[in-house]
Amino acid sequence: MTESLLNRLRMVVIAMGLVAGLAISQLVRIQFGGQVAYFGELGATVQKQEVRILSTRGRIFDAGGELLATNDTVYEVGLDTKTIADVGNIEELAVAVASYVGLTPEEIVERYRSAVSEQRPLAYVVLNRSLPQEAGRALQRAYDDPDTPDMRGVLFTPLYARKYPSGGVAAQLLGFVAEEQSKGRPAGYYGVEAFYDDLLAGTFTTGLRPIVPFDVELDTPPRNGVDLVLTIDREVQADVERAMADAMVASGAPSGTILAMNPQTGEILGMTSWPTYDPNKYLDFPEAAHANPAVSAQYEPGSVFKVLTMAAALDAGIVTPNTPFLDTGAIEVGGARIHNWDGGAWGPQDMLGCMQHSLNVCLAAVATWMGPGIFYNYMAAFGIGHITNVDMASEAPGTLKRPGDENWYDSDLGTNAFGQGVAVTPVQLLTAISAVANRGAMMQPHVLHAVVDSGQIHTFQPTVLGRPIRPETAATLSDMLATSLEKEASSALVPGYRAAGKTGTAEVPVPGGYDSSATIASFVGWLPVDDPQLLILVKIDRPTSAPWGSVVAAPVFSKLAQRLVVLLQIPPDAVRLGLAGR
Repeated sequence: MTESLLNRLRMVVIAMGLVAGLAISQLVRIQFGGQVAYFGELGATVQKQEVRILSTRGRIFDAGGELLATNDTVYEVGLDTKTIADVGNIEELAVAVASYVGLTPEEIVERYRSAVSEQRPLAYVVLNRSLPQEAGRALQRAYDDPDTPDMRGVLFTPLYARKYPSGGVAAQLLGFVAEEQSKGRPAGYYGVEAFYDDLLAGTFTTGLRPIVPFDVELDTPPRNGVDLVLTIDREVQADVERAMADAMVASGAPSGTILAMNPQTGEILGMTSWPTYDPNKYLDFPEAAHANPAVSAQYEPGSVFKVLTMAAALDAGIVTPNTPFLDTGAIEVGGARIHNWDGGAWGPQDMLGCMQHSLNVCLAAVATWMGPGIFYNYMAAFGIGHITNVDMASEAPGTLKRPGDENWYDSDLGTNAFGQGVAVTPVQLLTAISAVANRGAMMQPHVLHAVVDSGQIHTFQPTVLGRPIRPETAATLSDMLATSLEKEASSALVPGYRAAGKTGTAEVPVPGGYDSSATIASFVGWLPVDDPQLLILVKIDRPTSAPWGSVVAAPVFSKLAQRLVVLLQIPPDAVRLGLAGR
């Protein structure tokens, strides 16, 4: 975020704070002004009750200062049973109030009578905990109208409800907020709302009130939650989501995930999965739609994993791009016979050819040349089998079996080399491959850019998770993968930019083996190769139009990258290198 944007954000924060303060003051004056005189007459005769005063939940902004999550005002409407008993008008009042609070007059009378008939009568009965603002105002007007029945004993309490101004944009990344009984307050579920729940929620306090919302003796003032600024830009995120929706239609797939990252910083630029939902109406969607598969769903990645296998072999000095290999179409590893994706034998190749043609046999052989010790040490260094600690809830660690594990077999070395028998999450795979894009440095993936607390802005500093390979290895492999795309005239190519990348077509594991009728088609790529600023993973589950990553996922990468380089202001190679005098 630039200094000008930070200054703009500071001004926005201060201005919105002032507006919120004035709005709340006005709300209290208007909302309860008609009740002040009445409750003043009651004075000390009104019994006090202990209440919990919640803080205001922090807001969430995108990288440009646009609101992604904020708070709206709703009302809790209830009955002061003592006042109603004194006035003696429950039936009349129930008829007057029912249409506003979504209950029948009979239900209101029943709640009231149940409350006052208990051994320890309740002083307060809730009718509606989240009455929308317009309905609350209409009820207030009726309360103040002298022509309506006497509504003394109806109490209004303003509350905050979470609101997402952009609807379903970034739904799974953000999560949502709902009541949490164990915490005694609204709490975040999934995504950023859950991961940063304590920071966003702030602290609550307790106090005593004489059943009048504005007259509260607080133990201590509540501390409001902090505001968060994320790394995603709403326009970039919207483009990522459009690409996902278009891919679902084109491929006939039921689900998928797209992730975009800056490999030099680890900043998540866009993240979406399908199907998705609207966090404003989360109860209208199945619970399965709330989860974020980008961080919580493990899958076998298939041939995109060959990027890591080749990186390990190059870095360990086992192969060079020109190392020859004779592909006979099959190889036996640990008693298991491995074939190429097309069942064919490709004859004399070098390592560039092995990657270009995505030869399972070649990569399995390369893994055996490394041996289990070297291969699995590199995979662990890439973070496979471990969480990345991305700042979103419910991250899964993936699965990497190693020699010595009860369920590891010698044949696993061969199949793991081309992404079979190993499980990753999309964010874990993208983080691992970011080391290849980013000159060997694997950055901590994150969606938090800054925390705004009491007018102070604390910015997240990019963190290196590890350096699994040398910069020279990363440069060599990036060039190999770029050349591979260029030689095959891949549909992943991006006009004006040199891109590197790899397709994947993974079989879907089922009990007892693999589903021969289903695949996971994927593509991972980055650009510009010499100064990577954009890394994208496209994963499409069980496509029906075609099974191959090269056909289904690669074009999605190209179309999305062409849009994002404009939004992210990444100049074409000729312009960028010309400006640099290269």
